[in-house]
Amino acid sequence: MFSSFGKLLIGLGIFLIIIGCFMIVMPKFGLGKLPGDIFIKKGNFTFYFPLATCIIISLILTLVFRLFGK
Repeated sequence: MFSSFGKLLIGLGIFLIIIGCFMIVMPKFGLGKLPGDIFIKKGNFTFYFPLATCIIISLILTLVFRLFGK
């Protein structure tokens, strides 16, 4: 029981490290500031949703998983 939980924690840790590295590198490639990203600022309220960035990331991940999934 503990070995499977340990493997889960290690996998989660590796996933978080990859996401953290991606968030550091992302602005250098212009991701997060693309046309199509939604940014609304009114007074004290700010809303940001990176729609175009999410679509590009989804396409890249789809290609990677299709290439290496078989």
